[in-house]
Amino acid sequence: MKDTLDENAPRKSWLSLMAKAPNGRVAALFDATMPRPAFTWLRAPEIGSTMVRARAGATGAPFNLGEMTVTRCALRLATGEVGHAYIQGRSKGDAGATALVDALMQTDAADALRQGVLTVLEKERAAARSVRAAKAAATKVDFFTMVRGED
Repeated sequence: MKDTLDENAPRKSWLSLMAKAPNGRVAALFDATMPRPAFTWLRAPEIGSTMVRARAGATGAPFNLGEMTVTRCALRLATGEVGHAYIQGRSKGDAGATALVDALMQTDAADALRQGVLTVLEKERAAARSVRAAKAAATKVDFFTMVRGED
């Protein structure tokens, strides 16, 4: 495999972060950060489902785990930038906000959006992970063997 730099890695990162955000959170953060700019829909928000695949033990053969509801859309800003969104769940408002953030991250508004939306979502996700890890750690059982006096 070649050692190459993925030029789309930052975009994949912010789209993944917004796709997994709680319902209504992306739209709320976006609206608190800036007013919505003029845009035209390339694909209006639509709800569908997609097949989720998994691997046994994370390394085994892939299998179909089940279906998941997703909402997708695409839009073009008046300045020409295109934004896409595929998010989990049935929130057309969040899909539209995610597509707007994606398009605006390609403009001069990227720093404001990074601070007002993406950084906040990253912190909330990290906090949720640490809470979940703490709950899992509380259930940990340490097994030990007592010395029985035999050699």
